Amino acid sequence: MSMMWRLDMRKLGVVACAALGLALPMRAPAAQAETVRMTVAYYSAATQPYFEKMAKEFHAANPSIDVKIEMVNWPNLLQKLQTDISAGANADVSIIGTRWLLDCVHDGIAEPLDGHMDASFKNGFIGPFLKPGQIDGKTYGLPIAASARAMYYNKDMLTKAGFPDGPKTWDDVVAAAKKIKAAGGNGFGLMAKGTEVDVYYYYALWSYGGEVLDSHNKATFDSPAGVKALTLYKTMLDEGLTEPAPTNYTREDLQNQFKQGRLGMVITAPFLIGQIAKEAPTLDYGIVPVPKGTTRATYAVTDSVVMFKNSKVKPAAWKWLQFLFSKPARVEFNKNEGFLPTTKAAAADPLFTNNQRLNIFVGLLPDARFAPTVTGWEDTAKAVTDALQSVYLGTATPEAALKTAAAKADQSLGK
Repeated sequence: MSMMWRLDMRKLGVVACAALGLALPMRAPAAQAETVRMTVAYYSAATQPYFEKMAKEFHAANPSIDVKIEMVNWPNLLQKLQTDISAGANADVSIIGTRWLLDCVHDGIAEPLDGHMDASFKNGFIGPFLKPGQIDGKTYGLPIAASARAMYYNKDMLTKAGFPDGPKTWDDVVAAAKKIKAAGGNGFGLMAKGTEVDVYYYYALWSYGGEVLDSHNKATFDSPAGVKALTLYKTMLDEGLTEPAPTNYTREDLQNQFKQGRLGMVITAPFLIGQIAKEAPTLDYGIVPVPKGTTRATYAVTDSVVMFKNSKVKPAAWKWLQFLFSKPARVEFNKNEGFLPTTKAAAADPLFTNNQRLNIFVGLLPDARFAPTVTGWEDTAKAVTDALQSVYLGTATPEAALKTAAAKADQSLGK
């Protein structure tokens, strides 16, 4: 699905209007402070204070540049950007979901950043996190937030189930969940509501050697590996090894159950570490890679900062981005939000080098997969989500649901 960021170039000032009649000599205006506008989506209650603090610090060091932070909730971000861009009222830079980047580039609204950065700046990023922001050999997005996924396990529950060091394979997950069920608990957290429902399926799909799309960007998640992965989840649900009715549970619901000591295992992001420290400091838990089927894989995701082509303050906007990606700014952001480092300098900070749990996520990056950067990805993800929910609700078999979803995905992908 193209996001149709169609621009009225007249509104963006690209088409100049020539004045009729004689041109009068004009006095050069007095220099005044430039304003850089940035659209930012909330990650947590700490997001707005952080960016406003950074804006003040930046202005103190660069008095000729003001930075205006415009906050929006994540569910409303895409609509705001579409509306603002159509009206020519968009900010100069914005945080976006990296999966939207291809549409931004194809619709001609994203500024290539390579001409603004030098080799030192570009090489300062951790490669796997910068790559999703690069399209056709050009860099359009800088990774502002990054995360990977791993399995959290309740040490008390898993020790009693015979897996004191956590599960290593899906067979281990099933065996441990059976013991936890026998003791009256919920074994494996299976989410099927809200964000990343499709991603929860990809964990098992990838681990059994399957792929979401093939090399020609045609849906292939309905392969035998895909059917095996979904059958695994459906079987665990039918045998009572998950929480009941997963279509009623979001990722946040499962995380809350885990923090409360009511769930044995859940796959989620690094930010849960900080939540546990604040909300459940006595919880004894461990973190291990996503369980292995025939291979090892996990999901990684980035959000990017883009500069819009119609910005009239590009040099000032770039200077602001350089500041945001300095080591002090990056470390403070990651500390506040619980994300992984996207720059090598931040990764070398004690925040990460001295944190064994966060280091587990960093160690998973060689096996990380990202959402494909293709037009039609959002519709593809929805087709997969709909298929999973139909299977969990018992209205379709894994084979039939995935076949239907693949056909819908191929239509969205133009295949």
